[in-house]
Amino acid sequence: MNITESYLSRAELWMLITTLFYFLMNGAQIFETAVLVPKWTADPPDTFALLTNKNGASLKVFWIILHSLHELTFILAIVFCWKLIPIRNGLLILFAIHFAVRAWTLSYFATNIIEFQKVAEGLSPTADMVKRANMWQSLNYIRVAIFVALSIGMIPLFLKLLNIKNN
Repeated sequence: MNITESYLSRAELWMLITTLFYFLMNGAQIFETAVLVPKWTADPPDTFALLTNKNGASLKVFWIILHSLHELTFILAIVFCWKLIPIRNGLLILFAIHFAVRAWTLSYFATNIIEFQKVAEGLSPTADMVKRANMWQSLNYIRVAIFVALSIGMIPLFLKLLNIKNN
């Protein structure tokens, strides 16, 4: 298999870009988890107003754009590292876990946020809103920790790539 210096440079670039996007995304998630989530879960359903576009910090568009860009760069990193079997395999494992957490995000976290927003906009709250908001907050700690662990998992792959390039 012919692996050129140019190939390795492109692989390095896309690994760096996707790793930086991951850390950017995690910084935003950590901020949201530490600052915003405690505010809107403080006294549900009254504090759900913080989730709406007109009264608060609906971050739907921000997250859609950031996740989309990150996943695009992640796929490009896999494509540009395809010939580097240990890097490719590591990226595929990380991407599979990332994809599973994203599916969990869309099926659980996003659907609940949408319902919490609807309550803030006038939908009658169910009796278990406090319990659901607290569960959302607790599970979010696990979700963010997994995303942080995945981004940290990119570092040894990137270092391995640099080692391949420098040898």
